[in-house]
Amino acid sequence: MASRKRCCGVSVLEATLAVLLVVMTTVCVTLIILMATGKTHTDPEPTRPPGPDPERRPYLIGVGRADCTGPPADIPLMGYANPQQTAAGIHTRLYSRAFIIDDGQQRVVFVTADVGMISQRLRLEVLQALEVKYGGVYRRDNVVLSATHTHCGPAGYFQYTLFMLSSKGYIKSSIQPLVNGIVKSIDVANGSMRPGRVYVSRGQLEDSSLNRSPHSYLNNPQDERRRYKWNTDKQVTVLKFTDLDGDGIGMLSWFAVHAVSMNSTNRMVSSDNLGHASYLMERDKNPRDLPGQGGFVAAFSSSNLGDVSPNINGPRCVNTGRPCDYLNSSCPVGGTKLCVASGPGDDMFESTKIIGHNIYRKAKELYANPEEELIGRLYVAHQWVNMTDVSVKINDTHTVRTCKPALGHSFAAGTTDGGGELNFTQGAVEGDPFWDAIRDAILGEPSNETRACHHPKPILFSTGEMSWPLPWHPEIVDVQLMVVGSVAVVAVPGEMTTMAGRRLRDAVRQELQAGSAFRDLEVVIAGLSNVYTHYITTYEEYQVQRYEGASTIYGPHTLSAYLQTFRHLARAVRQDQVLALPPGPAPPFFKENLFSLMAAAPADRKPANSSFGDVLQQVNPAYRQGDTVSVVFVAGNPRHSGDVRDKTFVTVEIHDNRTDTWEVVYTDASWETRFHWLKGPAQQSNSTVEWHIPPGAPSGSYRIKHYGHAKQMKGFRPVITPYEGVSQVFRVSPSFYYH
Repeated sequence: MASRKRCCGVSVLEATLAVLLVVMTTVCVTLIILMATGKTHTDPEPTRPPGPDPERRPYLIGVGRADCTGPPADIPLMGYANPQQTAAGIHTRLYSRAFIIDDGQQRVVFVTADVGMISQRLRLEVLQALEVKYGGVYRRDNVVLSATHTHCGPAGYFQYTLFMLSSKGYIKSSIQPLVNGIVKSIDVANGSMRPGRVYVSRGQLEDSSLNRSPHSYLNNPQDERRRYKWNTDKQVTVLKFTDLDGDGIGMLSWFAVHAVSMNSTNRMVSSDNLGHASYLMERDKNPRDLPGQGGFVAAFSSSNLGDVSPNINGPRCVNTGRPCDYLNSSCPVGGTKLCVASGPGDDMFESTKIIGHNIYRKAKELYANPEEELIGRLYVAHQWVNMTDVSVKINDTHTVRTCKPALGHSFAAGTTDGGGELNFTQGAVEGDPFWDAIRDAILGEPSNETRACHHPKPILFSTGEMSWPLPWHPEIVDVQLMVVGSVAVVAVPGEMTTMAGRRLRDAVRQELQAGSAFRDLEVVIAGLSNVYTHYITTYEEYQVQRYEGASTIYGPHTLSAYLQTFRHLARAVRQDQVLALPPGPAPPFFKENLFSLMAAAPADRKPANSSFGDVLQQVNPAYRQGDTVSVVFVAGNPRHSGDVRDKTFVTVEIHDNRTDTWEVVYTDASWETRFHWLKGPAQQSNSTVEWHIPPGAPSGSYRIKHYGHAKQMKGFRPVITPYEGVSQVFRVSPSFYYH
C-alpha cells in the first residue's frame, strides 16, 4: 500500500483535516457570537464598500416606519390634560419612524414617534424589548426616543402618579401599541440597512410659529435678545438619507413648534401638524402606496418648542374678539379659558393643514438642495442624572442647586393653546389662599425648604414631597448627546423654551469646538426625549412665572443644571472619554402600585332588527370633487378591536371597470378621511365615516366600508366578533363641467 505524501513530517490528509477543524471551529464560534447579538446567517450584516480613507467611507444606514396607533375610543388624549377630551375616532394614524446610522465602530438610532411625549416608562419598556431581541446592539446610550408632541394621541403610558391621574392610570392597551410600534420601526430600519450617505441642509421658515409668552421672553437680557431677529427659532434642519446611487430613502427634520393646531375640543386621534408634514412628504416619495406604506420614511421631529405656538393669529377673547390681556393671557369675562390662540386657518383642521404644508414645503426644498455630506466617526454619550440634587457653580463665590419637583399656580392656568378650567392666571407670583387651603387639606403643605428653593414660584403641587401610591414626578432623568459628522443632536427630557434652547446649543457647540476634531457644528435640540419633565425655561423667564416657568419643576436653576450636564457629555465626546462616563443612578421601573382607572369596555348593543355594520344614514347617489361624503354605521366600541396597528376602520374604494374589482384608495390613515365614533345611550354606538373628496380624485364609482368588532354576551361569556359595513355605490364627478 502506497504511503501518503508528507510535508514537514505531517501527512497531507492530516493537514487537510486540521484546516477543516479550524474552519469549522471558527464558523461555530462566529455563529455563537452572532446568535448572542441577535444576528444569524439569515440576517447578515451589510457590508461596507472598502475605501482608502475611513473618514470618507459611507455609513451603513437604515430607515423604518411602523404604526403605533392605540385604541381610538374612551382613553384620554395626552397633552391638554382635559378630562373631557377622550378619544372618539381617528383623524390620522400615529407612526414611529426610526433612523439608524453605523460607522463600523458605533451605531446610533434616532426615533421620532407621533406621541405627546416619551415617558420614562415607555423608554424603559422599549429598551427591555430591544435587549430581548438584539442583545446589546441597541442600548440606553445609542437609542434616542423623541416625540412629535401631538396632543391627540392616547394617554396611559406613564408610571408617575401625577401623569397617571390625568391619564386614567397606567393603561396596558395604550402603552403596548407604542412599545410594539417603536420596536417594529427599529426592526424595519435594522433590516433595511445598506451602505449610504447622509447630508445636512438648513433653512428658515418664518410664517408658521409665534411666541405664546413674549412677556417672559422679554425678561431675558437685552444684549442676548439683540443677537436674534426673532423671539422663536425659525431654523429648519434636514438630514437627507440616500443609498450609494443617490436615491433617497429617508429624511429627518427638526423645527421648533408645538403640535397643537388640533385644539382641545378635538376628540379624534391625530398626528397634528408635524404628522401632516410627514404624510405629505411620504406621499411625494411613495406615490403608489397608501399612507403608512412605502420605503421612503419622512420624520419631522420636535425641538425647543416650549414657548412656540402654531396658532399664528395669536390669542383673542373668543367672546369679544378683542386681544387678551398681555401679561396674564386672560379675558375680562371668562378668564384664561376664553383666551384662545388660533389660526392661520378658519378651523383647526385647516390650520393643521396649512402649518403642516408650510413645514413640509420648506423641508422638501432643503431636501432637494443638500449643503454638506456628513462624514467621520459617530459619537454617543448618555447619563442618568438625579435632577433634584444638582449643584451648579455660577461663579467663584456662588453655587446654586436644583429642587425637588413642584408645580406653580400658573401651571393650572394652561396656555393660550389650551387654557385651564379654573380661575388661575399666568404670571402668578403669589399664592391663592383658597386653593392653598384645599391643597394643604388634601395633599399637604409644601415644606419651607421647597418653598425657598422654588422662589418666586408659588407652589400649587409640591410633587417632589408626594409619593403615594408612587412618586408624582421623576427624579432620575436621561441626558444624551449624539454626534453624526458636523451635526450634534441634544436629546432634552422636556420642553425647552426658545432662549433656553439657544443657550444649550451654544454651550454644547462651544464645548465640542474647544478641540480640533469638531468645526462648523450644527447643534440640534431634540425635544421631549426619553423622559418627560415638563418645561425648561431660562432663569429670567422663570421669574415671570407664566405657564412655562410654573411648569419648570426642578426650580429656577434647572437650565443651569442642564447646561452643566450636557457640557460634561460634550467634553467626554471631545476628549474621546465617553466610555469613562459613569452611568449615573438608574431610574426606577415600578412593578407595584401602578393603577388604572379605565374599566373594561361594556358589551355593545344595537338597535332592534339591525346588525353591526348596517348603514343608519346612507350616502347620496352622486358627489363632485371638493364635496364631503358622509355615512353612518351601527358600530361596536373600537376598544373591542384590540391591537389596531396595521389595520383600518375605514376604506374608500373605487371600482375598476376593466377587472370588475374594487381598489382601496384611502384608509383611516389618510388626511382625506375622518372616522368619528359616537357612544350613544344604552351601550349603543355608531360610527360616522367622512371622505373629503380631494380636487384630483378620479371620476368614477366609489363605496365606503367600515370595519370593527362588537362584544356581546353569550350567557355569562363575552364574545367578540368582527363585522363590516358597506355603503351604497356613489358617483364622483369633476367640480366643473365645460360645454
